Amino acid sequence: MAVYKRTYTRYTGPLTNERWRFTILPRFMLKTVFSSRIALLALLIAMIPHLIALVLIYLRSHVDSLIALQLQDMAQELQYLNIDGRFFLVVFAFETFISFAIVAFLGPGLVSPDLSNNALPLYLSRPFSRAEYVMGKLSVLALLTSAVTWIPGLLLFFLQTVMTELSWATGNVRILAGIVVGSWIWILTTSMLALAMSAWVKWRTIATASLLGIYFVAAGFGTVTNEILNTGYGTVLNMASNMRMVWRWFFLGESVYRVEVGPSVTLPAWTGLAAMAVICSVALLLLAWKIRPAEVVR
Repeated sequence: MAVYKRTYTRYTGPLTNERWRFTILPRFMLKTVFSSRIALLALLIAMIPHLIALVLIYLRSHVDSLIALQLQDMAQELQYLNIDGRFFLVVFAFETFISFAIVAFLGPGLVSPDLSNNALPLYLSRPFSRAEYVMGKLSVLALLTSAVTWIPGLLLFFLQTVMTELSWATGNVRILAGIVVGSWIWILTTSMLALAMSAWVKWRTIATASLLGIYFVAAGFGTVTNEILNTGYGTVLNMASNMRMVWRWFFLGESVYRVEVGPSVTLPAWTGLAAMAVICSVALLLLAWKIRPAEVVR
């Protein structure tokens, strides 16, 4: 618009509160995600373990109804099913892999397009900090993975409480803490790692392959290290095993994790938590190094 026409006016609409300004990014990114049928199908598939668990909890509380319907065999098998920490451990062991698959599929496409198209200066030239940019991108993955981890996990916990007595909930507060705290440890670690890969690897396919390599190849390397050195500390290279330590610590109250290496070796449960914290911290440093208002080319 030519300046001499003087027909432009200043924006007078509502302003977003500074505290919630980062929500501008997930607002539009989620529209893109839900417009993809593949992403919607992946989220529906991710809910299957929790749906199966929900059905089992309901049937376990209605064994008498199954007997009345002449389903004695099913009722007899369900009588041996205990809804305890081990039950939730199995459910979240499945969700650990499924949620990582969602992050590996969606994460690499969040930051790399902004860097490839030099769009990052457009974000940061406005009243929008680097921390808000990272928080906005992180919240996309956090919202999607929360929908398949701790949110349905809480529904399972409260359903079991309703089906039994309040004493079950008070006696299993550790499970409740594991569902929330354990899920957020996994969500933050995997999401930060995905954003770091997206920032440093501009090709989405290679970034996804790098994430899968960290998950699978590093786990295999850790197993080989354990076998050669007859130690258990190679397990810290396995993200799934690190998270399994945390799950067992919360759900089963096990303060040590047994590693099957020749003669059994044990690791303190906090080792898995420390390994996840290191991964998350390194990913944050890589993001801080890459997310800059301007890129200097030498």
